[in-house]
Amino acid sequence: MKILVINCGSSSLKYQLLDMEGEKLLAKGLCERIGIGGHLSHKPQNGKPVFDEDVPMPTHTEAIAAVLDKLTSAEYGVVASMSEIGAVGHRVVHGGEKFAESVRINDDVMAAIAECIPLAPLHNPANITGIEACKAVMGDVPQVAVFDTAFHQSMPGKAFMYAIPYEYYSDLKVRRYGFHGTSHRYVSKRAASRS
Repeated sequence: MKILVINCGSSSLKYQLLDMEGEKLLAKGLCERIGIGGHLSHKPQNGKPVFDEDVPMPTHTEAIAAVLDKLTSAEYGVVASMSEIGAVGHRVVHGGEKFAESVRINDDVMAAIAECIPLAPLHNPANITGIEACKAVMGDVPQVAVFDTAFHQSMPGKAFMYAIPYEYYSDLKVRRYGFHGTSHRYVSKRAASRS
């Protein structure tokens, strides 16, 4: 199965296309200046030429469309058609207390990500935009959210609570969440496998 992995920022989109049989990188790239011109750097890993040019990207939807166009193009592509892409994985910065693992995206998950916007106002809106853009361009291809905060959800209360009035936690959700959980999970598993 080939999986498209996406990390949306407010004006950028990083991506990789992976063939999970053999865990092989097929292509990677970066869309920059989304909403303010647009630039795409697409790097196929199959010997085809690199594409590194300005491309109009008024929104993330056009950025996703540009990425898919390059992934499937005769000159720069690494797959014959979008039907080869079996799933999309999205890095989502904040899952609040709701998510302790990756989940398949549905309407309830989208609502929960939106509820976390006050906790990550610069990141979660861009993550939502990227998910919606993939749905608009790719239709019913399964999408999965991988949360930066999920890895740290096993912290006990004494570790995540601040010494502040309890209402800040109960009403405003102020607590330690832990971030960069995808990196922490990877590093901890690699370290554990070497012992």
